[in-house]
Amino acid sequence: TNGLIRDKQEKDFKDVFSALDVPCVCVCGNHDIGNQPSIETVTRYRSSFGDDFFSFWCGGVYFLVINTQYYEDRSRVPIIAAEQDEWLVQQLLTIKKRKPEHAVVFQHIPFFLKHPDEEKEYFNFSLNLRHIMLDKLYEAGIRHVFAGHYHRNAGGFYKDMQLVVTSAVGAQLGDNQQGYRVVKVTKSWLNHEYHTLSSMTVTIPPFISRNILRDVLMKNDGGNRDEEPAIYNPIAVRQLKAA
Repeated sequence: TNGLIRDKQEKDFKDVFSALDVPCVCVCGNHDIGNQPSIETVTRYRSSFGDDFFSFWCGGVYFLVINTQYYEDRSRVPIIAAEQDEWLVQQLLTIKKRKPEHAVVFQHIPFFLKHPDEEKEYFNFSLNLRHIMLDKLYEAGIRHVFAGHYHRNAGGFYKDMQLVVTSAVGAQLGDNQQGYRVVKVTKSWLNHEYHTLSSMTVTIPPFISRNILRDVLMKNDGGNRDEEPAIYNPIAVRQLKAA
């Protein structure tokens, strides 16, 4: 039953986002391959959405997409996790050598929620691994990390490297409203702002999926309903992977 539901969710997801005019990228998380990833769950994710860790250039900015589930529990996928470890070493060397205008990381589980020395909990990294990773990224020149997982807005700084934790489009676990984050990038700076779905101006397309229709109705109804909208992050684009 769960498999059938997932198949329908993926189909609906791809139907909704296939009409976008810009390339879109998925960041793999625990709801995709589980809190304890397996060969089966990773294979299924890759067959549906493409690579689960990769890099790409866009407008002089170098982006790394990391699969943080391998840092949470790699016991059933040690070889794949080791491949990501080696890949990340090479990516950080590339950043040092190429010196992009900005180097940005996307990942699901944040290193920390508010402070780099906070205690370990479900929503962050273990303290020792956290500092190892923060030091690696910082030393390579990365100054912006974007994460999710927490279903609330949060974040902080490690030295002058900013970690931004964005709340969810779906279920909320705190006081934030459902929303998304817009990031503006120039040659000299990177700025971001969280927008709630209720603040959106919706243009209705010729074809409307049930999920989009529910969200439009919710917006017009003042956002009061029991069921959460079922719109999620976009589909990964394999062509963005760096050579």
